Amino acid sequence: MSEAPPSTPRPVPQPETDFYWEKARAHELWLMRCDDCEAVYFYPRPICPQCFSRRTRWVQSSGRGTVYALSIVYRPPIPAFQTLVPYVAALVELEGGVRIPTNLVDVEADPAKIRIGMAVEVVFEDINDAIALPKFRPAQAGPGQPSNTNTNVN
Repeated sequence: MSEAPPSTPRPVPQPETDFYWEKARAHELWLMRCDDCEAVYFYPRPICPQCFSRRTRWVQSSGRGTVYALSIVYRPPIPAFQTLVPYVAALVELEGGVRIPTNLVDVEADPAKIRIGMAVEVVFEDINDAIALPKFRPAQAGPGQPSNTNTNVN
């Protein structure tokens, strides 16, 4: 008899992140901003990691950015991820410089299809009634914008 694979770990909302998860469920990406040093940061917390000020507030992100770092995962870190491999773990630098750990979706986990500096935009995966996870996909080129086609420069 075969057992069902274990479920992947889920974030556990905390009181200081309730607003973040509420907005994520509405498919909006919000970040924290310090009113003293003007740093914008992720992950959400009420104390600025730059100057330790408590004068912080929520600001909405455009959800656009570029791939800062990536790794194609072929070996799952735990059995719960076995059905997801290969997948792309990434660090996305949002407009304004904030970096957020995430996954790239809607793109093949192939080094020929993804690259550092690739333009991406946020999408949300609805996990359950409480959690929607921000993930990123290649940005859709609008009128007058270059596409995300990977061109090799040697």
